[in-house]
Amino acid sequence: MATNPSVPARRARLQEAAMRLALIPFLLAAVLVVPLAAARAATPSDPPAALSGVVVDASGAAVPGAAVVLRQPPQPPRETFTDASGQFQFDNVAAAPATLSVALPQFHPATVELARPGPGVRVLLQPAGVREEVTVRGSGDVVTRSATATRTETRLRDVPQAVAVVSAQAIAEQGMQSMADVVRYMAGVGMAQGEGNRDTPVLRGNSSTADFFVDGVRDDAQYFRDLYNVERVEALKGPNAMIFGRGGAGGVINRVTRQASQVPVGETSVEVGASRDRRLSADVGRGLTSSLAGRVTGMYENAGSYREEASLERYGVNPTLALSLGRATTVRFGYEHFHDRRTADRGIPSFGGKPVDTAPGMFFGDADASESDATVNTASAAIDHRFSGILVRSRLQYAGYDKFYQNVFPGQVNAAGTHVALSAYNHRTDRQNLFSQTDVEFRGRTGKVDHHLLAGVEIGRQLTDNARLTGYFGTATSLNVPLTDPKNTMPLSFRQGATDADNHGVATVAAGYAQDQVEFSRYLQAVVGLRYERLEVDFRNNRTGGTVASSDALAAPRAAVIVKPVEEMSLYTSYSVAYVPRAGEQLSSLSLTNRSLEPERFENYEVGVKWDPTPHLAATAAVYRLDRTNVAVPDPADPTRSLLVDGQRCKGVEVGLAGRVVRRWSVLAAYAYQDGEITQSLSATAQVGARLAQLPAHTLSVWNRYDVNDRLGAGIGVIRRGSIFTSTDNTVSVPGFTRVDGAMFATISRRLRAQLNVENLFDARYYASAHSNNNIMPGAPRSARVSLTALF
Repeated sequence: MATNPSVPARRARLQEAAMRLALIPFLLAAVLVVPLAAARAATPSDPPAALSGVVVDASGAAVPGAAVVLRQPPQPPRETFTDASGQFQFDNVAAAPATLSVALPQFHPATVELARPGPGVRVLLQPAGVREEVTVRGSGDVVTRSATATRTETRLRDVPQAVAVVSAQAIAEQGMQSMADVVRYMAGVGMAQGEGNRDTPVLRGNSSTADFFVDGVRDDAQYFRDLYNVERVEALKGPNAMIFGRGGAGGVINRVTRQASQVPVGETSVEVGASRDRRLSADVGRGLTSSLAGRVTGMYENAGSYREEASLERYGVNPTLALSLGRATTVRFGYEHFHDRRTADRGIPSFGGKPVDTAPGMFFGDADASESDATVNTASAAIDHRFSGILVRSRLQYAGYDKFYQNVFPGQVNAAGTHVALSAYNHRTDRQNLFSQTDVEFRGRTGKVDHHLLAGVEIGRQLTDNARLTGYFGTATSLNVPLTDPKNTMPLSFRQGATDADNHGVATVAAGYAQDQVEFSRYLQAVVGLRYERLEVDFRNNRTGGTVASSDALAAPRAAVIVKPVEEMSLYTSYSVAYVPRAGEQLSSLSLTNRSLEPERFENYEVGVKWDPTPHLAATAAVYRLDRTNVAVPDPADPTRSLLVDGQRCKGVEVGLAGRVVRRWSVLAAYAYQDGEITQSLSATAQVGARLAQLPAHTLSVWNRYDVNDRLGAGIGVIRRGSIFTSTDNTVSVPGFTRVDGAMFATISRRLRAQLNVENLFDARYYASAHSNNNIMPGAPRSARVSLTALF
């Protein structure tokens, strides 16, 4: 088919214009911030009602992350944390005597008495005495604050949403290396198999490959993520389109990455383990000058597998810079290059309604012809500026994803149980994401009511190219092989089949949002917000030259009430909404038949309680109901038309406990009860009353660490998951399992520590995950890893 030469040129001009548009908020912030920073340095602009200052150490370097508590009786205490440049600020402070208390682990606490609060307070923290016996307690270091769920720095117990957090210390303590490892300790979150080439979390009954974020910015390509540069991983459960935009039907997972600061960091770790696992990682950072800090994290891993002929090689490097432009302005830069190459392993098939009886290591298909290769390059820049009680944040991020996977995998076993069908295909996806986010945050008061206000805009553009080829065994697209030796022995080639995809898509988003965190009194708070988002998708079928476009206007409200009977406890009820447009989560499902349909809608009703019985221990519980509506089904009276119906409901209970119970005993625990079903027949394989796929009724995970003394510690973990159906046809069930893990910790010296992790301590045989009825992954047998970490 001839191509109009004006079309590519016109498309290029549109792309260039859209990219310039995405830069506007970030450039405006940069243009406004620098002059304001200079003006602030020249003239004092802090209002009399603001108390601000900086926390430094004995060398004069800024101390980020310190807890600053303001006490001004009879008002209740107020708390904030120092930012990357050591700055802190309290707004609307009465002109009366006050006390500031500042604390941070590894430093002696400091107290400052102020006769009259104002700007320019300087607090000096002295380092605590360093002992030869040093213990790093992982899961005991509970995370108490986050800026993700509300886009403002907020105590987690005051966030009206179920949020599960796994810190970098807990990740290291348990030897976690994947998102699947992390979500085991998040109530209501599971991990499907993802066809052996991608992370596929299941949040409150909804599986997704796109609901990932990095530092609050969308990271929606399909690949396996590593944890080498992670400060913590957050699962924000339930829809919250007001904060995150489209998608997030059951929630989202956000990785908070390690950033440069003036605090020195120096750590390298070497790990060896079963199946020839070898891993090297490093994290180095420090102040380069009084205003410039740098940090680099890196990782390389090469490993085999308990699965026959399967292997893995991955590496990543993530340098970051932080530049302070005066007391009120910080500019950050970051870049990450990450590569993951592994065998694309889709596991084993089923027979008779359960997984086939075969050895856990048996590979079905052709390991040599099954590979997954992903390369990710991400660059970001951010500006934070504070003036006159107003905080402006602007972030610009570009991410390029190059993904290819090819698999030879099992299908259905024949009725006699003697042979299994093999099929094959490959798929390439190239995606480029450009997002710009700008927030303005400030506080105000109407009468006796305090407001923490947020307003922001997000502009984004995503270019996606997909191409798929079918595998041919000679001239056939399927090959039957013996179940006892399920390997491909035929010549295999790949070419385009009749229905294989070859398309190009452009998605643009423009959104504005506003939120008010209202404090009526010390006992009553509320959160209300609204996001309006316009998503436009242009989709081209390269095989036919046909094009289709859609435009969705999405209004996403958020409302919650928080009751605080005491300062350490919050009781909340909340309502939130999310949408999944017809283009699908991967922006490749748009067609002429669905482009005019309303997006799928997800509504979440939730009540919960959060309680911090001590400063080092956090307990949470939530009860929710999540409804999925606007599901498209064929009209029984006219198959050419579609009807929108209420499709599914998931309800459940989630309980969590994290932190230090006593000085030497820390815990990370999660329990979930989930009940999800199809509420109206959607297809022949999704009938009314069917249980949702990959949704166990009960899950429980408990990790305990006990430090015998300052040099030796031990950990024990129990993971229990109930049985699941592999798909909504409910014909194949994977049995539940209980797995026990263990660990030993030894501090050899102040700068050297060793660790032993044993997974599946009692060598239980189980099935870890599934993608469909015939893609079920056996769990790993008992395995051990030893690591040695040096501090410098």
